[in-house]
Amino acid sequence: MIQLHLADAAATDDLGQRLAAHRPAQAVVHLHGDLGAGKSTLARALLRALGVTGTIRSPTYTLVERYPLADGREAWHMDLYRIGDPGELDFLGLDEGAASLWLVEWPQRGGGVLPAPDLRIELAMEGEGRSARLLADTDAGQAWLQALGHR
Repeated sequence: MIQLHLADAAATDDLGQRLAAHRPAQAVVHLHGDLGAGKSTLARALLRALGVTGTIRSPTYTLVERYPLADGREAWHMDLYRIGDPGELDFLGLDEGAASLWLVEWPQRGGGVLPAPDLRIELAMEGEGRSARLLADTDAGQAWLQALGHR
C-alpha cells in the first residue's frame, strides 16, 4: 500500500504520469472516492501520459469512453455512478481482453460483473488537497506499486 497527499492538481497529474510510466501491459484500476474526490482528474492525467490526445470526456452519461493509446492498444474509462443494476453492463459490450487498461470509477456499482482490480485507488478530500491510497489486489498490482515506489 502507498499513501500519498496530493496538494494540488499538479500533484494529481504527477501521480497519473507515474502510474502511466510503470503500468503493466494489462491492468484494471478501480477508482474509489466521493463526488469531487479527483477520480476523473486522475484518470485524465493517466490517459494523457499514455499518449491520449484531444478531449478526454467524462463517461458519466456514456458510461464508457474508449481511447486509443500511443502503443496501439486501447484504454477504457468507465463511470458507473449512474448504473442502477450491474446487469446493465451487459449492454456495453465489454470484453475483458479487449482493453489493455480499465479505469473504473464507482466500481462498487458494477457488482461482480467487472474484472477484479489489479490496483485500487481510494481518493478523498484532505484539507486543500486530496489523499490517495493505492492498494494492490494482484501480483501485477503489487509489482506496479513496487515500481512506483515512494516519493
